[in-house]
Amino acid sequence: MLIPQLFFLNKMRAPSEPDPTPLPSRPPVRRSFEMVKDVSFVLAGILSAGMGLKGFLLSSHFIDGGATGISMLLSAGLQLPLSWGLLLINLPFLVLGYRQMGLKFAIKSVLAITGLALCLEVVRYPDVTHDLLLTAVFGGVFIGAGIGLAMRGGAVLDGTEILALLINRNTPLLKVSDIILILNIFIFGVAVFVLGVNEALYSILTYVAASKTLDFILNGIEQYTGVTIISERSEDIRQVITKRLGRGVTIYKGQSGYGKRGEQREEIDIIFTVVTRLELPKLREEVKHLDPRAFLVQHSVDDAVGGMLKRRPLH
Repeated sequence: MLIPQLFFLNKMRAPSEPDPTPLPSRPPVRRSFEMVKDVSFVLAGILSAGMGLKGFLLSSHFIDGGATGISMLLSAGLQLPLSWGLLLINLPFLVLGYRQMGLKFAIKSVLAITGLALCLEVVRYPDVTHDLLLTAVFGGVFIGAGIGLAMRGGAVLDGTEILALLINRNTPLLKVSDIILILNIFIFGVAVFVLGVNEALYSILTYVAASKTLDFILNGIEQYTGVTIISERSEDIRQVITKRLGRGVTIYKGQSGYGKRGEQREEIDIIFTVVTRLELPKLREEVKHLDPRAFLVQHSVDDAVGGMLKRRPLH
C-alpha cells in the first residue's frame, strides 16, 4: 500500500507547491551490477527449482505447496503438462503482483516462471534417487533454495505469496504465514485423494524442507536480533557493545516508570542495538555481568544493512 499512497499524495500536491529535490540516481555501473546480480539469482533459482522437481519429486509423485503444488496436482489428475500448469496457475497471482507491486516486479516474475516452465521442458535432469525419504527432503531443499534465490533477485517462482500478502493487507488478523499454511492444508488435503495418503504425507515433508531452506536463503545463518536494554549502567553497557562486540548502538532518552518503589520518573538512557543470533548469548552475558537487574527486550529482525553491521553472506 505504500507506493499507491505516495502516488496519491503526489497527485494531490497543489500546482504552486514546488516539487521536492529529486533523489540522486545510481551510477550506471552500479545499476548494471545490480541487474546482473538479480539475473544471476533468478537463473540459479530456476535451475535449483527445476532440479527439485524433475530430479526428485516428479518420479515419486510428490508435490510441493503453493501454486507449484496445485500445478503438480493438475498434472497428476488431469494429465496437464506441468510447464503449462505453472503458467496458468500463476497467471492470476502475477496480475495481482502487477497491481500491488508494480510493473518491474511483474515482468521479473513472468520471466522467472516462464523460465522455470522452459527449464522443465528442455533441461534434462538425472533421476537422483528412488528413496522416498531422501526424495522428499532434498526435493524440498532444492525447491526452497530456488524460490529463495529468485526472491533475492526480485522475482517469485510461486505466486501464492502475492495472494497471501494481499489478503493480509485486507485482513490484518491473519499473518502471511497463517494464510499460506491454510492454503497448503487445503492443497495437501486434496493430494490425499488424488495421490494417496503416503504421497501426501511425504509431500508435507517436502513442504517443510522447502520452507526451512527458503528461510535460510532469505535470512541466512546470521539472522539479526534487535535488543533494547534498560539499565542504570547504560554507559558501561554501551562501551561493552561498541568496543568488545564491535556493534553500533542507538541511545534513547527515557524516564523510568512504575516499579516496586513506586513511580520514579527518573531520566535514563535506553540502549538499542542489533546483533546476530550467534552474538546474542555473549551480549546477554556481558549485560548480566555489569547489571544483573538490567531489563532486556529482544525481537527478530528480518534484515539489516549499513551502520556497523557485518555484510550478510550470500548463502
